Amino acid sequence: MAEARRTLLENRGLDLEAVPEALAAGIAERFGEHLTPAEVVDRIVSQVRRKGDTALRQLTEMLDGRVPGPLEVSRSDIRAAVDTVPMEVMEAFRTAAKRIEDFHRLSLPLEWRDPEEGYGSLVRAIERVGIYVPGGTAPYPSTVLMTAIPAKVAGVEQIAICTPAARGSDLPHPTVLAASELAGASRVFIVGGAQAVAALAYGTETIPKVDLVCGPGNLFVALAKRRVYGDVGIDGLYGPTETLIIADDSANATVCAADLLAQAEHDELATPVLVTTSESLATLVASEWRNRVRHLERGTTAAAAMEDRGTIVLVENMDEAVELCNAFAPEHASLSVVDAENILPRLRNVGMIFVGEQSHEVLGDYAAGPSHVMPTAGTARFASGLGVHSFIKHVPVVALEAEKSSELGRIASIIGRAEGLTGHAEAAEVREEL
Repeated sequence: MAEARRTLLENRGLDLEAVPEALAAGIAERFGEHLTPAEVVDRIVSQVRRKGDTALRQLTEMLDGRVPGPLEVSRSDIRAAVDTVPMEVMEAFRTAAKRIEDFHRLSLPLEWRDPEEGYGSLVRAIERVGIYVPGGTAPYPSTVLMTAIPAKVAGVEQIAICTPAARGSDLPHPTVLAASELAGASRVFIVGGAQAVAALAYGTETIPKVDLVCGPGNLFVALAKRRVYGDVGIDGLYGPTETLIIADDSANATVCAADLLAQAEHDELATPVLVTTSESLATLVASEWRNRVRHLERGTTAAAAMEDRGTIVLVENMDEAVELCNAFAPEHASLSVVDAENILPRLRNVGMIFVGEQSHEVLGDYAAGPSHVMPTAGTARFASGLGVHSFIKHVPVVALEAEKSSELGRIASIIGRAEGLTGHAEAAEVREEL
C-alpha cells in the first residue's frame, strides 16, 4: 500500500510547467528563441488581443503550417459535411445526443423561493459560451455533443465552437461539423490552440467574445484557459485522461485489459491503473494487455502509456482499494467487483463512476449520458465534470417583510459594530428610526 501511494501520488497534479525536450525544440524552431509554454501562450494571447483576425491567420500559418481561408465555417459547408457522414454514424450521434440531453435535463437545478423567510435562489444561464474541440491526432465529434448539448439544455443562447482544420483540409472534420449541427451550435470557427481560447475570451473581428470558455485541449489550451480566467469563466483545466479499475477475483482479465487500453490509446501521457485484490487477475491483465495492444491502430501510443504510466496494484482488501482510489482522485473509476453497489457510497474523489463490467468507460466516452469532460490530475478532489451546472449561475434573492427585516436588522447592527463598520450598522439602524 505504501509503495502504491508513492507510485501513484508522487508528483500528482496538473503539471503545466513541464517542457519535454521535443516540445522545447519545437517552440524554439517556431518562435526563434527558447520560451516556456507559458511564455508562448502569453505571446499568443497578447497578439490576438492586439491584432484580432490578423493574428489568428498569422499564428495558424506559423503553428499549423496552413494558410487559412475564411475563419468561420459557412452554413452551406456544414450542411455539405452532414451529407458526407455515413447514415450509421449520424444515427449513432442522434442516439448519443438524446441520452446526453435527457441526462442533463434531469440534472437541471430548480429555482426556489421561501416568502416567509424572505429569501430564495434564481437560476440563470450564461448567455455566451465558447467551446474548444481538439482536432490534433483525431477528430472528436463526441466532445461536441458532450459540451454543446449540456450548454443548450442549460439555456445558453449563443454557442461558438472553435476547432482546428482536419489534416489536409481547410475545414474541420465532417463528423465534427455534423455533431455541431446536431448539438445546436450557433457558429463554428476554424481556429485551434491557445489562439482559439484567446479569440473566444476577447473577441476578434470574426469571432465573438464569450462569457465562458470550456472544453478539453492540449497543454497550450490549458495554459491559455488559465491565462484568460477572470476575464472570462472557464470550466476547468484538464490534463491527459486517466482511469482506475477496482477489481476482485470475479473480474474478467480480458475486459480489464481492454478497458485500460481504451484509455491508454488517447495519449502517451494517459494513466491506466488497475487496483485488485486478486494476484491471479493482476498477472493475467499484465499479460493480456501486451497481447491486445499489438492489434490496435494506435498501439504504439497505448503501449507507451501502459509502459510509462500504467500501474497494477495488489491490495489486501477492498478497504485499501477504496482508500487508494480516493487518494488518487481519478478522472474515471470502474468497479469490476461483486459488491459494487456497496463500494459506491464510499467513493468520494472521482470524476465519474462505472458500476459493473457492463457499465464500461467507453460507454461514458460516447453515449451513456453524462459528459465525458471530467476532472483529471487529482482535481476530482474539488471539481466535478462538465454539466448543466457549468453553464448556470445561481442568483440569490432577498425579499423581506418589515417584521423580518427589523429582526435581522438588529443582528446586522450588532455584527457591523463588532467589525468596526459603523456605516453598516447605521444603515440597518436608520430604518428603525423612520
